[in-house]
Amino acid sequence: MSQKPAHKLSKKFAAYPRLNPFGIGKNISAADLIDQSMLAYNGGRLREAAQLLARKMLPDDGYIGMSLTGALTPAGLGKSCLIPLIRAGYVDWIVSTGANLYHDLHFGLDMQLHSGSPFLDDVQLHEEGVIRIYDVLFDYNVLLDTDAFVREVIQGPEFQRPMGTDEFHYLLGKYVSERGRKLKLKDSSVLAAAYECGVPIFTSSPGDSSIGMNVAAMALRDSKLMFDVNRDVNQTAGIVYHAKSTKHTSSVWILGGGSPKNFMLQTEPQIQEVMGIKEKGHDYFLQCTDARPDTGGLSGATPAEAVSWGKVDPDKLPDSVVCYTDSTIALPLLTAYVTARVKPRKLKRLYDQRDQILEMVRSKYLATGTVSKVLTSRKIAKRGSSIGLKK
Repeated sequence: MSQKPAHKLSKKFAAYPRLNPFGIGKNISAADLIDQSMLAYNGGRLREAAQLLARKMLPDDGYIGMSLTGALTPAGLGKSCLIPLIRAGYVDWIVSTGANLYHDLHFGLDMQLHSGSPFLDDVQLHEEGVIRIYDVLFDYNVLLDTDAFVREVIQGPEFQRPMGTDEFHYLLGKYVSERGRKLKLKDSSVLAAAYECGVPIFTSSPGDSSIGMNVAAMALRDSKLMFDVNRDVNQTAGIVYHAKSTKHTSSVWILGGGSPKNFMLQTEPQIQEVMGIKEKGHDYFLQCTDARPDTGGLSGATPAEAVSWGKVDPDKLPDSVVCYTDSTIALPLLTAYVTARVKPRKLKRLYDQRDQILEMVRSKYLATGTVSKVLTSRKIAKRGSSIGLKK
């Protein structure tokens, strides 16, 4: 059988570099390891994710939203990864589970967590007052002392009103930052770093964590603190609209999945579908997950599926990357990569602009007249009597 000419083979594989790695030496950097040795399978996807971050998401002052699920902060990833990313200007806004922020407080208050084993006797641990998160161990009093700190702080007069979760976390971060200075801690808390850098942190389910539990308990003592989830929905949509309307890219960096993933991605349907503002979707999508797409769960939903909802710009779909790996593996490597390949960026301090950003999207929404368009549509008018609407 005759072989194809070399020039035809070169054209056939022109878009695909030769897979010919170097041998790994003892002094190789993490960034070089990713570029030179992670060439296929999920290693290849991790390399693509790292290069997407460094070459497209971060340049030109693009806006980066990060979502956090899974017990990342108890594993120390707040101190090792998230704080350096925030301080370097690589993350501009965050949607997190409340649990990640609650366990972040342990570090901000200089409480002790320990590396343990997932194979311990949990009945014995319970008898000894030891809490286990897989292979992370800490004393039960860590929970009690953290709860007491939260309750003490939220009794302050500045908390006695409804507020968005970004404002709540900003005020809480202020107190954690102050406590850290008194304890002479350095970069110990994500909440404190976000407060100092003006990075807004939202929680999509504010009642679903020990922080929310303490807020609820204080409501029984006549605390006036309430979470304004409507503002959260509009504020996050406002951040994305602000990015796109000022000719910046909007990127999502998703660790895990769950409610924070949806809350971050629903910003585009909020802009397009609900507010009626013309938009095309997020520009870049990067997710590290261990969830499969075929179960139908949101955590495993692909960027291609997100395109059908208007969440991701279809023109940018080739730039989307899903790396199927544990975030505790991917995040340290990606953090090492971008700190080696990208210069620190000027902080956007989006929290400081929250009122202006919300007013911008509000004005744009009111100008569309979306509400009156829907209520006067012929289809709704015909169905009005059956759903209790007047014709």
